Amino acid sequence: MVYELIQKEKAEVFFEGWQETLIWSCCQGIMGEIYADSPENPCSVMARLGDFCFFAGKPDREIVLYVGELCKKGIMILVPGNGDWAKLIESCYGKNARKVLRYAIKKEPHVFDREKLQSIVDKLPGEYTLTMIDEPLFLRCRKTDWCRDWVSQYKDYQTFQKYGLGAVILKDGEPVSGASSYSGYRGGIEIEIDTRKDFRRKGLAFVCGAKLILECLDRGWYPSWDAQNLWSVALAEKLGYHFDHEYEAYETDLNKGEDRFSQKEGEV
Repeated sequence: MVYELIQKEKAEVFFEGWQETLIWSCCQGIMGEIYADSPENPCSVMARLGDFCFFAGKPDREIVLYVGELCKKGIMILVPGNGDWAKLIESCYGKNARKVLRYAIKKEPHVFDREKLQSIVDKLPGEYTLTMIDEPLFLRCRKTDWCRDWVSQYKDYQTFQKYGLGAVILKDGEPVSGASSYSGYRGGIEIEIDTRKDFRRKGLAFVCGAKLILECLDRGWYPSWDAQNLWSVALAEKLGYHFDHEYEAYETDLNKGEDRFSQKEGEV
């Protein structure tokens, strides 16, 4: 059996040393869920927030397969706590689990140069408008596919006001680029940056990132960054971050694997 942990602090010992703010959000009970093999004395745990699942403790096949039960469609990113979890993910999802590299960025609270970041913001061409996400823009983003992740993990605008923050560039009143909080935790956010395809390679994400970092610093929040690719690493470094290390994860396509997952679940 797989249980959702109500006492989320029971999972903290399993994730000790993990520098993943999405896990912190789950353990703090702010957003996301934690699942375990036992509600009272867990040995195996999974923290899930949005498209991400993190596995720790004793590798457990049923917990890995439970991802397919939670999310019937779409791509999930599974992060194994060790090599045994990785082998189990491959065993459960086979060809539908694609191994990828992701890039961890160092968490250094005092590394940012405010003057440099402000100079980046000040160079935004006059044809654009830079604004923070208010309630109308929050609701608009929720209905827009390409930028939904700026706000999608927040149940409502009031929660976003408390645990989120976002900077968006508008062109003729339409959002074309933005940096926002994919998730929030006590003391900071996890950054999500997206630019509409027809406005890429114009430096807009650079401006949005600088503005969001400045706003976080003003609030005493840490703007955490985890990179999906080397382009994201390069952008982070231009803003003042430093690369830490690469790590393995699995992109699991549940659209392709529904039948396969159902069969696997039936075998458990």
